[in-house]
Amino acid sequence: MSDINALVGQIVPAVGAAVGAYGVSVLNRAEDQAADATVRLGQRLLDRILRRTPDRAPIEAAVTDLAATAGDPDALAALRLRLRGVLAENPSLAAELAALLPEPPAAQADGARSVAVSGSVPGIVSTGDAAINIQRR
Repeated sequence: MSDINALVGQIVPAVGAAVGAYGVSVLNRAEDQAADATVRLGQRLLDRILRRTPDRAPIEAAVTDLAATAGDPDALAALRLRLRGVLAENPSLAAELAALLPEPPAAQADGARSVAVSGSVPGIVSTGDAAINIQRR
């Protein structure tokens, strides 16, 4: 399931950018030459998801809500939840979409005592002189 969460984390910003640029018309809009790369990617991802999803109404409703609320974080979360469900039910679609996405940039630390993190860190990450860190569970 964590692979799907990571995939949805990459898909939602692109689809959100497409919805932000075109509103609900993103559901019917063909690729536009003037659109930037993120918007075009979001359009392609959403088109592929909708074509491969038997019941596209919940996703269309989430896109419509996101378009109507101008990027509201709750509407974006609702879209994320719908996409996660679709991808969990269709692993071949998840693999197909993953192939369309660019490789995420590698974590890179820059500067004295900097820390590079790729993925999630469940504990404390700390740098500095005489740092005292307490993690309570």
